Amino acid sequence: MESFSLELNINDKLFLRNPQHSDIGRRILKNSILLFDEIGLEQFTFKKLAEQVGSTEATMYRYFENKNYLLLYLINWYWEWMKIHIDYAIHNVDDPRLRLKKAINAIVDTAKRNTNVDFIDEDILHRIVIVEGTKAYHSKDVDQLNKDGFFTSYKTLCQKLAEVILEVNPNYPYPRALATNLLEMANDNIYFAEHLPRLTDIKKGENIFDQITEMLQFFAFRLLSSSQVPNAQIKHV
Repeated sequence: MESFSLELNINDKLFLRNPQHSDIGRRILKNSILLFDEIGLEQFTFKKLAEQVGSTEATMYRYFENKNYLLLYLINWYWEWMKIHIDYAIHNVDDPRLRLKKAINAIVDTAKRNTNVDFIDEDILHRIVIVEGTKAYHSKDVDQLNKDGFFTSYKTLCQKLAEVILEVNPNYPYPRALATNLLEMANDNIYFAEHLPRLTDIKKGENIFDQITEMLQFFAFRLLSSSQVPNAQIKHV
């Protein structure tokens, strides 16, 4: 992707001040990614983050109400970034199968570091999404968080991918289920390959992203070619 000045549209209920608009805010994002990756959500505190940033704990609270909202902000950033990757990849591509292949490639490619955004390390953020991401919506507050629109980025991303899936096979009955499964499979199998290798056929190594891409394409196109159920429709959530 070409260089550009990037500001992603993140739900403004997640922050008190937009961290993308100031140097200290961008340092909070950059260092929070490193700290979440190092110690995890449970051990993460704004006091520790302030020490990393070289600021005060009070300043952290001027940007985010709590660490859970900060984590949700970062995860939403990742999904918005992936949506941009998919849009860019399928732009001006007319063939439906090629569009889906490029969309799948973009899913995997989002995990790689992009030097266009100096305050976000996508490679490390991807690890956070894998390890901590499900905690964002596997919680007792999920219904209220959903009501506040905190999962809109993820749902919009799944909707976009589901629409590309239906371009390949308009009769496929489970486009959203396949879309979410492709996204979750990409993350889960990278994690399994690195930590629980008997749960996946993906082998840990330098070509892990190529293996993931091949696996996602295999599942997607096999399922789409075997479906015979008519009149599948996407309903917006």
